[in-house]
Amino acid sequence: MSNIYIQEPATRGKVVLDTTVGDIEIELFSKECPLACRNFLQLCMDGYYDGTVFYRVVPNFIAQGGDPTGTGEGGESATGAFFPDEFHTRLRFNRRGLVGMVNHGPNTNASEFFFTLGSAPELDKKNTLFGKVVGNTLFNMLKLGEGEIIGETPVHKHKVIKAEIISNPFDNMVSHPRAKPQMIDDDETNKKSKETVHAKAIK
Repeated sequence: MSNIYIQEPATRGKVVLDTTVGDIEIELFSKECPLACRNFLQLCMDGYYDGTVFYRVVPNFIAQGGDPTGTGEGGESATGAFFPDEFHTRLRFNRRGLVGMVNHGPNTNASEFFFTLGSAPELDKKNTLFGKVVGNTLFNMLKLGEGEIIGETPVHKHKVIKAEIISNPFDNMVSHPRAKPQMIDDDETNKKSKETVHAKAIK
């Protein structure tokens, strides 16, 4: 077995995203990244990700989502405030199927997340790696990188239909459904993507 897999810590916690490309099963590194994992689980529990789209795709790099506006300009954490980055020496962006937090500078994590579509070592120590896609659902996730893309915006955006928590390592969590920002239409999304692609790139 590859050292890539041997060196990764054990996971605790699991979420299934029901998406338009099929189920995507995510196991969480909740011991190493408790802030990111608790935030992700809370937002899943609150239904915050339901209906959100994967609005940014860079082939062989990432597929990005988690913003209710679908622009990369919105999204809040479960508390409404940014939370710090979490790095671990045994967690590296060295393959496809890893799950990380989007930030726009150090310690600016909120709701946006991404899947790696290939190795992305440039993200090590810049973005929190808090989970991994498991089983054959990896092939569903990779479909996010297919289809026509203009710039970094998919012409036909895939979306999360519903997030389901299978296993939660944190107790005392309760659902707090919140009003979400309205989805921006595709014309406005494409305009923003062209204007902000460099400013909103993963830091």
